[in-house]
Amino acid sequence: MTQWNDADLAEVGAAEELDLESERADGTLRDPVTMCVVRAGDHVYVPSVKGTGGRWYRGTQSRHRGRVDAGGVRRDVTFRPADPGEYAAVDAAYREKYGRYTSIVEHVLTDRARESTLRLEPR
Repeated sequence: MTQWNDADLAEVGAAEELDLESERADGTLRDPVTMCVVRAGDHVYVPSVKGTGGRWYRGTQSRHRGRVDAGGVRRDVTFRPADPGEYAAVDAAYREKYGRYTSIVEHVLTDRARESTLRLEPR
């Protein structure tokens, strides 16, 4: 597993939004989807407010690979399911970063969204 370097981790973690392109089975990238992103510790996370049935989430499952662009950082990534032990830290990061947007926090802090949370690992 490759780790984020400190500069990229700081930039992506501070970005208000992230563009995510998942890789199709043939290796081409899907159109980007814009979403909220948080940093918790040395990791970066995105949940699907529609859970595992959400369209962009389903797209990440064909190859578990893609590309993200946030805060001026563009990286190829691997999508890994967050461990349930990480949920509390991710929830706290969402409350801290997006707390002023009640509708975002309400949609992200649900069991359905938590269970679809992906950890983005650079590759």
